[in-house]
Amino acid sequence: MEAQAASTPRGKRTRDAIVDAAAGLMYVDGVAGTSVDKVLAASGAGKSQMYHYFKNKEQLVGAVIDRYLEQILGNQPAIFALASWADLETWTEQLLDVHRRAGGPIACPLGNLAGEVGDNPKLAPLVDQAYRTWESHLERGLKTLQDNGELAADADPARLAQAAMTSVQGGLLLAHIRHDLTALQDALGIALTYLRGFKR
Repeated sequence: MEAQAASTPRGKRTRDAIVDAAAGLMYVDGVAGTSVDKVLAASGAGKSQMYHYFKNKEQLVGAVIDRYLEQILGNQPAIFALASWADLETWTEQLLDVHRRAGGPIACPLGNLAGEVGDNPKLAPLVDQAYRTWESHLERGLKTLQDNGELAADADPARLAQAAMTSVQGGLLLAHIRHDLTALQDALGIALTYLRGFKR
């Protein structure tokens, strides 16, 4: 059973407050360290409101994953309209800009969750689907390049997008742990160099 959607503006505000509170807590304390009571205290919502929208914690985690993905993609708008090699460079710059801000480099919220729930048979597929959605925008952009004759006809956009995502995630992890943006800069540079190896 999926989480309940809000049917009124007031309900949407309440539901959003619950999800935002849970997202903030889970980013810092993880899923296991985030209790329903903590979410209620942080959101100002009541228990009946919580269980109206989310029948269990797994549904709440699913909503948090959706929120993380929304925030991640919102910080890299170029990914929605990749149609040239220059667009791919813009995309990497947008990724870097997020981590140049005060407090950066920050951990990828999806990466945080993946490390915690990667063996959970119910939650791991939700994180994977979020990654696949992220990847799909790269794949679509690479397919556009291929259709325009700028990417080799025998290249596999899906595999290339997956390779790029692998570089991004590794770079994000090391940049955050080491507090050093060069890990992400190098990872993105490696990804672009690899992709350009299929350029026509």
